[in-house]
Amino acid sequence: MIFITNAAGHCIYTSAEWTNWTGQAGVDALGKGWLSKVHQDDQSTVEKIFCKATQHAAEFSIRYRLLKANGAPQWVGAGGVPSFGIYGNAFIGYVGTITALAEGATDTIAAYGNVEQVRPLGPHPAMTPVDALDRIADHLIIAHSLIEAEGCKAALPDVRKALFRVGQALASRITDQARLN
Repeated sequence: MIFITNAAGHCIYTSAEWTNWTGQAGVDALGKGWLSKVHQDDQSTVEKIFCKATQHAAEFSIRYRLLKANGAPQWVGAGGVPSFGIYGNAFIGYVGTITALAEGATDTIAAYGNVEQVRPLGPHPAMTPVDALDRIADHLIIAHSLIEAEGCKAALPDVRKALFRVGQALASRITDQARLN
């Protein structure tokens, strides 16, 4: 699942997979509405890590339980890469991804995460984006983490620029949809 936030950390876009997985309409996930789909015991941890990352315009990774449409919790991994504007290189928000972990694999751990590094997982079959731009964003985020892991940091600016462009295209859809409503 792909998501985009603004610089304040408010969700401005979720892919169709969000609604399919959580049962929450995309419009209800906007702002901080998505937090209602985070398991109650994990909400404060998720919000604390996300707020810290937003304050520092830093990458982040979080593991937590997300509520499925039927209300059952499922462990997921989420991560975000910061986007910076063309003018003044100001932080403008995140392009991020969420994927399910194997059911039952992490039932004994508590939610956790880190700031300064994104560690996305490969897409879970039930969460694989069907939209081309969402799929591109997902792969670019994975490429971003692989580049850091393999020591080819010279390619990071190009990957971040591509993520920024894909994020712009996704955000323009929101604007177009809002005009139609």
